[in-house]
This record gives sequence, structure tokens and C-alpha cells, in this order.
Amino acid sequence: MSILFWIIVSTFLVSLVSFAGVLILFLKEKEINSLLLTLVAFSAGALLGSAFFHLIPEAVGSTSGSEESLFSIFLSLVSGFVLFFILEHFAGWHEHKANKSEVKPFSLLILFSDAFHNFIDGVIIAASFFVSFPAAVSAVLAVAFHEIPQEIGDFGVLVYGGFKKGKALLLNFFSAVTAVLGGLAGFFLAGKMGDSIVFLLPFAAGSFIYISASDLIPEIKYKGNKKKSLLHFSAFLAGISLMAALKSF
Repeated sequence: MSILFWIIVSTFLVSLVSFAGVLILFLKEKEINSLLLTLVAFSAGALLGSAFFHLIPEAVGSTSGSEESLFSIFLSLVSGFVLFFILEHFAGWHEHKANKSEVKPFSLLILFSDAFHNFIDGVIIAASFFVSFPAAVSAVLAVAFHEIPQEIGDFGVLVYGGFKKGKALLLNFFSAVTAVLGGLAGFFLAGKMGDSIVFLLPFAAGSFIYISASDLIPEIKYKGNKKKSLLHFSAFLAGISLMAALKSF
């Protein structure tokens, strides 16, 4: 079978990881509501862990390490951070003017950011198939394991941000299926993109850092009593720790 076939199949299978949030649907409404802020905290940690343990090191390790290349990487990171700052202010302004939706702007941001990140994952998977089949299998497994905790957290964030559970699950899948588009782009642009793909990684990292620090962490600060605050902080650390563990794996 052709490389293109395996790229499409593998990226689509990775996209199905977005349905990991369906596990939460088996809980009762009261249990889900009590769990949402914990998932928000977990997602905040997972996003930071993904940025600092996966995306940025991968970008730095893929360059010459010169001062010029490092400057370009961190310029891309700051660009991602600033762009999402602008996008959130536009989304917030638009929502305020329309006054028709109860969906919080950060829910839209996380969908956009996750779609961009999954697109990059698709490109990486496609590139790995041009190295070797074992390398591709390793890349697919790494992406899948990396996505599971983040997708569960993202689902919780979308529900907390105002989406109905069914719609949140569907939108989460739509943002994940961009991995297939990334796989196709990686296949058809192989050899033409060169090292430019490296600078998409810190851009995605910048968006993750912004969403975590600006939107998700403030949602869990000073919410509830000390016991709940400790639970949220533990979930936050768990998200970071899991991403660090997956990096080591």
C-alpha cells in the first residue's frame, strides 16, 4: 500500500482520540459539573507541559542551535502568544456586541489552537513515513498518547465554556481531524517545506501558553474552599507531570 494511504489512516486514527472525552458522558450531571473545574486545571497543566516539554524542545532540537535560529524560534513563540491575545480580544468584543451567546471566548480559542496543533501533528506523522515505517509507528503512538490527556481536558474546557456536551464532543473531533489535513499537506509538500515546519511548533506553543496562563488558570484561582483549591492545583500539576512523563517515554 502507498505511503499516502498509511498517512491518511494513521492521522484519522489519531483524530479519533478526541472522543476520549466520551468517558465523561457516563457520569451523572452533578458529577460532571463538579469535575469540570478539575478538568480545566488538568488541561491548563497539560497545555503548559505540551508547550515546554514537547513543542519548544522539538523546535530547538531541530535547528542548528545558533543565536539566529533560536531568535527565530522564540520570535515565532511570541507571535503565537500575541496572535491569540488579539484573537481573544476580538472574540470577546464580538461576543459583547452580539450578546447572543453564552459561550466563553476561550472555548473558541482552544478549538482554534487545538486544530492548528493537530495540523502540525499530521505534518510530523507524514514526515516520519518518509523516514521509515517503524519511525512512523513510533510517531503515531507518541502523538496519540500525548493527545489523550489533552483531549479529555479540552472536552472539559469546552463544556465549562458553554458548549453542550454532544456539541463539545463533535467540535473537539472537528478540531482533531485537521491532523488528516496536516498529513496530506506533509505528503504533498514533502521536500518543499524544508526546515520551515520547525517554526510552526513554537507558534503552537505560544498559543498553548497564552490559553493556559491567561484563560484557564484564572478560572481555577480562588474558586471554592481550600480543599477544592488543593484539588485543582493537584490536577494542574498532574497535567504538567503527565506531559513530562510522556516526553521521557
